[in-house]
Amino acid sequence: MVAPRDHNKADTETTTAEVSTAQHALGRPGKPLDRRSPFFIGLSGAAGVAVMAGIVEMIIAVRDVLVLVGLALFLAVGLEPAVSVLERRKIPRWAAVITVLVAGLAVAGGFLAAAIPPLVRQATQFVTQAPTTLPGVLNHYPVLNQLTNRLHLQQHLQHILSGNASGVFNGLLGAGEVVLSALASALILVVLTVYFVTDLSRIRATLYRLVPHSRRPRAILLGDEIFAKVGAYVLGNLLISLIAGTLTFVFLAVFKVPYSLLLSILVAILDLVPVIGSTIAAVVVCLVSLSVSLPVCLATIGFFAGYRLAEDYLLVPKIIGRAVKVPAVVTVVAVLLGGALLGVVGALVAIPAAAALLLLAQEVVFPRLDRS
Repeated sequence: MVAPRDHNKADTETTTAEVSTAQHALGRPGKPLDRRSPFFIGLSGAAGVAVMAGIVEMIIAVRDVLVLVGLALFLAVGLEPAVSVLERRKIPRWAAVITVLVAGLAVAGGFLAAAIPPLVRQATQFVTQAPTTLPGVLNHYPVLNQLTNRLHLQQHLQHILSGNASGVFNGLLGAGEVVLSALASALILVVLTVYFVTDLSRIRATLYRLVPHSRRPRAILLGDEIFAKVGAYVLGNLLISLIAGTLTFVFLAVFKVPYSLLLSILVAILDLVPVIGSTIAAVVVCLVSLSVSLPVCLATIGFFAGYRLAEDYLLVPKIIGRAVKVPAVVTVVAVLLGGALLGVVGALVAIPAAAALLLLAQEVVFPRLDRS
C-alpha cells in the first residue's frame, strides 16, 4: 500500500513532466495576476503609502538643504537677465557669468568692508547705551512710561540687555553658533548660485525635456515667461531695497538720529520682504528717532509714509514694471502663506511664485475650464 505522502509526490512529479515540453522547457507561463483582486489592490495601496511616507520623511530631513537649493536657483534666475545682456553683446556665456559674479561679489565685499567698522561701533554703542537711554525716553514721555509699567516691558528689556555674566556668555556662544551657521549657509548658497547660473541653460533644457514633445513648444514659451518674471522681480527688488536703505541713511544723518548706518541697513534688508518688511523697519526706526525728540519721530513717520507711497506707485511700476503684475490681495495672501511655510525665504519668493501660478492659471487652467 502506497503512503499518501509518496502518492502526492508521484502525482506532482508526473504533472511537472507533462508541463515541460519542447516549446516551453520550463513550463508554460501562468495567467497574470488579477490586478482587481482585493489582495493586489491592498498590497499596491500599502506599498504606495509606504513609499509616500518615506519620501515625505526624506523631504523633512533635508528641508534646510532644499531651501538653500531653491533659493540658489531663484537667485540664478534673477541674475540671468544681466548675463543675457552681456551675451547679446557677443560676450561668451562663461565670460558673462564670471563678469556678473565678480561684479556682484566686488560690490558686496566693498560694501561690507566700508560698513562693518562703523556698523560694529554703532551696534556696540546701542547695546551699551540702551539700558540708560530707555529710562530717559520713558521719563520724557509719560504715556509711554505708563504703558511700559503696565506691561513690565522696561524690566524685561533691561534684564535682557544687562543680564548676568553667565547669561551673556551663553548668549555670546549662541550668537557665535548662529553666525557660523549663517556663514556656512551663505557660502553654500554662493557656490550653488554659481553652478546654477553657469548651467542654467542646460537646466532649463532638461526641465523642458520632461514635457511631452507635442506640448513642449508651449511649455517653453510659458517657462521662459516665468523665468523672465522671476528675473525682473529679483533685480528690481534688490535695486528698490538699495534705494530704501540709501534714502533712509540720508534722512537719519540729516536729522542726526543715532545708529543711522545700522538702521539704514536694517531698512534695506527688511525692505526685501514684501508688504510687511518695510513696515517693521519703519516702526523700529521711529522708536529710535523718538529718543531724539517727538518732532523728529513725527518727521520720521512722515518720511516712511511718503516713501512707501513713492515705492508702491513710482518705484515698483518703473523698476519692476509689468513683468510681475500681481493683484494686491494675492500679494498679501502669498506673502503670508510663504512666510508661514518657509519663513523669510518663503516671503521673498512668494510674489514671483504667485505671478507664475497666475500665468499658468490664465494660460492653461482658465481656457480649459471655459471650454468644458
